[in-house]
Amino acid sequence: MKGNMHGKICIITGATSRIGRETARGLAKLGATVVVIGRNQPKSVATVEAIRQETGNPSIEYLLADLSVQGQIRALADDIIKRYPRIDVLVNNAGGTFLQRQLTSDGIEMTFALNHLAPFLLTHLLLDTLKVSTPSRIVNVSSGSHKQAKMNFDDLQGTQHYAGFQAYGQSKLANLLFTYELAHRLEGTRVTVNALHPGLVATNVAGANGPLVRFIWWLITRFGISAAEGARTPIYLSSAAEVAGVTGRYFYKERAISSSPASNDATAAARLWQMSAQLVGLSS
Repeated sequence: MKGNMHGKICIITGATSRIGRETARGLAKLGATVVVIGRNQPKSVATVEAIRQETGNPSIEYLLADLSVQGQIRALADDIIKRYPRIDVLVNNAGGTFLQRQLTSDGIEMTFALNHLAPFLLTHLLLDTLKVSTPSRIVNVSSGSHKQAKMNFDDLQGTQHYAGFQAYGQSKLANLLFTYELAHRLEGTRVTVNALHPGLVATNVAGANGPLVRFIWWLITRFGISAAEGARTPIYLSSAAEVAGVTGRYFYKERAISSSPASNDATAAARLWQMSAQLVGLSS
């Protein structure tokens, strides 16, 4: 555990299970007001009550949104802005893997929409509040799977060819390109933005793909680390004093490391930014 978070307000997406829940619990133990973002009300209520009991911190709340739906992201951002006078930390953790290509209600491929466009849009909608709350932090949960990925700008949404784990890797590469471009754009604002690889964690990231895929994913991750261990780096980036001024970096096991050459392509980052802005209806 790092730092004292009393008086800090932390927003965490995908916080009702695994890494997100453990990140919420860790920040709650440090004294933060934690806002759990989930899409299932009973699960969100249960998560809030459990974290309150486990940490003795009563300042745990929840808000609901399906982050694959842009209208719900916008409504969520409006709700956050109305309810909270400041945002000290935004942790973009929610994500998933979809082996069969499917579309959101906005007509966008699900993996790209949930893993990349959702944090892209939510972060933009909360930026003004983050800027007046400085020093504030944005923490993006990426993955080591970005190393094998490349951005297929001619077919970002896999309309010509779709492979689930390839789409997932591309979305995690997009997280890094977004992080680095945003860090550049936020220079001088005292809003920092960093990304991380949590490690190979036994998560439910493939949970939407049926029992066989869940079993295969369990086999892959059974020798991985626990969700609590995977949450150490997002907790560190959210709270540690020694990274207060650090921005535009990629972390693993609480240390800044190098990410792939593709993730450091500034031209690709600018191109992805422009395309993403168009897909979510923002000016670039």
